[in-house]
Amino acid sequence: MYQALYRKWRPLTFDDVVGQEHITSTLKRQVETGRLSHAYLFSGTRGTGKTTCARILARAVNCEHPVNGNPCNQCASCRGILDESILDVVELDAASHNGVDDVRALRDEAVYSPASVKKRVYIIDEAHSLATSSMAFNALLKILEEPPEHVMFILCTTAPQKILPTIVSRCQRHSFTRIEPEDIAARLTYVAGQEGMTLEPAAAALLARMADGGMRDALSLLDQCAASEHIDEAAVLSAMGLAGSRRTAELLEAVAAGDTERALRVFADLWQDGKEPSGILDELAGLMRDVLLLQVAPKGGESLVSGVYDMATLRRFAAQIPGARLMDGLNAIRTADTGGPSPRRAAEMCLVSLCVPETGDSLQGLKNRVSMLEAALKNGAALPAAAAPAVSVEEKPAPKKEPEPASAPVTEEEPPWYTDEDAPPAEGDIVPNIRLPEPEPEKPAPAPEKTPEPAPAPIATADGGELWDALVKAMAGKMDMGAHAMLNTPTQVSGSLAGDTMTVAFGTPIAKMMLGTPAVQSMLQEELRTLTGRDIRVAFADKGAAPTAKPDMDKLNALSRFGNIKFE
Repeated sequence: MYQALYRKWRPLTFDDVVGQEHITSTLKRQVETGRLSHAYLFSGTRGTGKTTCARILARAVNCEHPVNGNPCNQCASCRGILDESILDVVELDAASHNGVDDVRALRDEAVYSPASVKKRVYIIDEAHSLATSSMAFNALLKILEEPPEHVMFILCTTAPQKILPTIVSRCQRHSFTRIEPEDIAARLTYVAGQEGMTLEPAAAALLARMADGGMRDALSLLDQCAASEHIDEAAVLSAMGLAGSRRTAELLEAVAAGDTERALRVFADLWQDGKEPSGILDELAGLMRDVLLLQVAPKGGESLVSGVYDMATLRRFAAQIPGARLMDGLNAIRTADTGGPSPRRAAEMCLVSLCVPETGDSLQGLKNRVSMLEAALKNGAALPAAAAPAVSVEEKPAPKKEPEPASAPVTEEEPPWYTDEDAPPAEGDIVPNIRLPEPEPEKPAPAPEKTPEPAPAPIATADGGELWDALVKAMAGKMDMGAHAMLNTPTQVSGSLAGDTMTVAFGTPIAKMMLGTPAVQSMLQEELRTLTGRDIRVAFADKGAAPTAKPDMDKLNALSRFGNIKFE
């Protein structure tokens, strides 16, 4: 039965592990000297060799004839561990066995000595999954703190931050890094040669970049491209459904020029060739990312780019596209819904927004317009003329100035009307006391007559409610704010007009205490006179009780002349 390449070519010794020399050299030295820890924590991204190194370490500590810290893979212990016939080396998937009962069973088994090897080794893969049950971690904590001498724990995880610090502090931690693309490409070339395939260097480099630092992913991609014995870059692009560097650069060139028609045509050709919209936009984002890195770090950016595109192409785009536009383009690609029901439409709308960044009145569109103007000014390009129509202004000749009359020349000769009598008195002459007439005081200019402002039209009093509302509104600012607020509350105070009397009814004692004063009564009568132009008396009463009318004294005096009259 065919076996996948990543399983077939899994390293069997520490020397076969690629890109993790800082870890394998330490583990080999510990095996040689026997200074082994009782618990290890291997952390890192997927496909970097965590579980592989755990299995190699489990064989190395139990190998009967280790070679420079590596397992020999020939003794009975190594062969039994490889074919899983020895039950003292247990590999547990914590993603599916994360219950407290599973950990308790493991803890109960650990106290027993191994049957056929020197150490009982427990490899707990995806150890961060135990975080779903804090009791499981607590059950594991005690045996990790003081394990038997014949027990070793190796925890493998891609999320070490989810593991309790009390667990991490009891383990010897090793962090696996991403494997360099050059190391992955060399390993892929070796595996392809052993499998009878011809892998071109450009294709190997492309697969290494796509693997994103994981050897397992790289071998899986190579397995996917193994349909043909000769694997070149075109075969990789076809198998992966990618557009390729040349066509992606053509797409970005159309976007930079704002040629929407060309960009959509390139995208349509890629779609027809079976390329996925998400993959096309992802490659475009990768190219924009390289261009942006070269802009912000012109000296050290060459070592940060992906290496898919030549430096001349990247420099040309870096000088052509502003950095703000690249950032906005990356954000637009990130938010494009290519995983929805219509990925093609979402990708096309994204390309339209990239080609015409000034579309719409959004903040992003305004930022793009400003960045385009800044780029145009920096490059010395002429800005477009304003759209407003030109207005011709006829030049009128300047009015001729009238020549000013020539002033008489000033000379030192005396004028003909000057006589000796007009000369100032000499020293010693008697000057008569002549009183000159005092100048008349200037009369002040009459003040301009003020046009009398028209008096406000009186409010009709037929509707007492309208007059009361006008009165309450007019009293704003003329009385205390608290008193006016109570006056403006219908449940506290209300007003009704009957003839020439405005009855103010109080709903609560506090309203009557605050507003039922002669001062307020006088203010209300004065304001009613201003509003209506006539005298209206203000009477206070409680709500529900009719106001007591003031007796007419003239009538009482007239009736008193008829004698002793009782008024009941």
